[in-house]
Amino acid sequence: MNFNNAKFMTSYGKFSQIPKSERSEIAFAGRSNVGKSSLINKIFNRKSLARVSATPGKTATVNFFELENIYIVDLPGYGYAKVSKAEKQRWSSLIEGYLQADRQLDLVFQLVDFRHPPTADDVLMINFLIDSEIPFVVVLTKADKLKKTQRAERLEKLQNELPCADQITVIPFSAETGEGVEEIRRIIEEIAEGQ
Repeated sequence: MNFNNAKFMTSYGKFSQIPKSERSEIAFAGRSNVGKSSLINKIFNRKSLARVSATPGKTATVNFFELENIYIVDLPGYGYAKVSKAEKQRWSSLIEGYLQADRQLDLVFQLVDFRHPPTADDVLMINFLIDSEIPFVVVLTKADKLKKTQRAERLEKLQNELPCADQITVIPFSAETGEGVEEIRRIIEEIAEGQ
């Protein structure tokens, strides 16, 4: 699979605009500023396939990217405080609408900042994925920011912080060093080959 061939398809600001699912989809979810756009760009060897911003809440739409026979779906970040209540509500209904719809959603990469305990929203999201029986993998972003001892400490604490931690696949990831890229690509390839 040539990851360089991923291309941006389209964005939707309302759930009602999203057409029916016609092929396998892999979604990326996580709180605002967790590094979703950086991760997507790193996986597809691009600088600006997904727009990266220092301002949290930049992705306010559901963005579809095409990669061979599958769609990669970038969901809006959740949990960002500095947007209006109406905007938060719109994001929430976009994310929930997408995840609850009858789509060919094969996997969600749920991003969590490795440096900190999962937020209440992260835990809510993971519980939602478990309850909805949506397969997911937790990607721990910004792994390069932690020293070896800090990493070991955070991984140990995550066993109590993440629901069903012992049954979850966890991938440490860094957009800086490329750690975790091959593992994430391998998972995407397996799903694409299964189509």
